[in-house]
Amino acid sequence: MTLLKIARMGHPALLSVAQPVEDLSDPALQTLIDDMIDTMHDSGGVGLAAPQVHVSKRIFVYHVPPSRQEEGEEAPADVQVLINPVITPASADKILRMEGCLSIPGMRGWVPRYTQVRYVGTDRNGHPVSGFAQGFHANVIQHEADHLDGILYPMRMTDLGLMGFDAEANRFLTPDKIAGYTV
Repeated sequence: MTLLKIARMGHPALLSVAQPVEDLSDPALQTLIDDMIDTMHDSGGVGLAAPQVHVSKRIFVYHVPPSRQEEGEEAPADVQVLINPVITPASADKILRMEGCLSIPGMRGWVPRYTQVRYVGTDRNGHPVSGFAQGFHANVIQHEADHLDGILYPMRMTDLGLMGFDAEANRFLTPDKIAGYTV
């Protein structure tokens, strides 16, 4: 497998709407997916969208490690692939969630996200996929789907004062210190 170069904030590949995948039988698609998974793991991420590796296709890969699952959350622990996904809120409720991004290394911010979402799409073998996500799982799906629409998490933030470098965010932007902020 090949480790792919990750585009960083400021690169135009991250700011445009990705194109739908038309040919699911293309062998290059399977290679891209394998390379994206390897790149995600090598980078220590939990998700990676094709635009982040300079490919304008509506594909993302992700996994929700058991250590990141929240109480009552049911999420697959193995790597998932979503092609041409459609994400819809399953509730109007939102919550502030701390996020980082492989395309914005070294920074984190509190982003308003829906607490529950539904998703539909296709897996890497062309089979329909649908599901419900909540907690961290819902957060990852929304974050990666945003990449397919040219949106980076700071664009979703309502207060850039809730963003900082990792060390400062871990020290000063903790949940107890942001209590009282609303989404």
